[in-house]
Amino acid sequence: MLEREAFVREFQAGGSVLVPGVLDPAFVATVKKELEAAIEAEVSYHGTRDYRDYGMVLLCSLYGGAFWRLFDNPGLTDPFNAVLGDGCIVYAYTSSSMPPNSGNYSGRLHVDSPRLIPGYVTNMGATILLDDFTEENGATWHLPASQGLAEAPDEKTFRAQARRVLAPAGSVWFFNARTWHAGGQNRSARWRHALTINMARPWMKQRIDIPRAMAHLDLSALSPAARQKLGFDAQVPASYAEYYAPPELRKFKQRAE
Repeated sequence: MLEREAFVREFQAGGSVLVPGVLDPAFVATVKKELEAAIEAEVSYHGTRDYRDYGMVLLCSLYGGAFWRLFDNPGLTDPFNAVLGDGCIVYAYTSSSMPPNSGNYSGRLHVDSPRLIPGYVTNMGATILLDDFTEENGATWHLPASQGLAEAPDEKTFRAQARRVLAPAGSVWFFNARTWHAGGQNRSARWRHALTINMARPWMKQRIDIPRAMAHLDLSALSPAARQKLGFDAQVPASYAEYYAPPELRKFKQRAE
């Protein structure tokens, strides 16, 4: 992990930072196996493989296990905290897997956050590589220092100036959610797996109400660090009783940043 101030400087200047070796090989193998099972569970939910987002798990935290333990890795959480503050929470937590000889929803030129506030980062992404990212299997394209652009660059400019996230499994590409980027095409005969986390300020709404979505699960194995990052400590009171509850019982337990 880069020293925190150096990370922030590089992130602010270029809009992204690639950090190798965040996940060790054993953890990569575990989470990859669990992701493959989760993809099959999503197929069961849809009742078919013929749907637009085939290969994407919409909310990885519903599947527990390594998807929860990921938040106990400071190599993943410290960069988010350095840019957004320690209280930042998950806005979205998906997979970004590409089936063999195919692309996925990320293939269009896009940003991950619609709002642009000059000088202020509201959302930050992390693409977590579970396979080596190569030119053949669809490594992400990104336009350096494009986080301040309100409109998309033209396709010719983007392709001429963009760089690719070419890195080994276990690496994490951290990026300002306003950075213009696009997934490639997987031209290989094997799946290419990755996870994507979008982190936001704690006063922002999550794309899915994660604590409510996970309410039916046994959360006894969810660590305090994972609970905080998944938004359990930033829930809005739903009644007078919750608002006036003693501090240890309140749903919003963290400092508002």
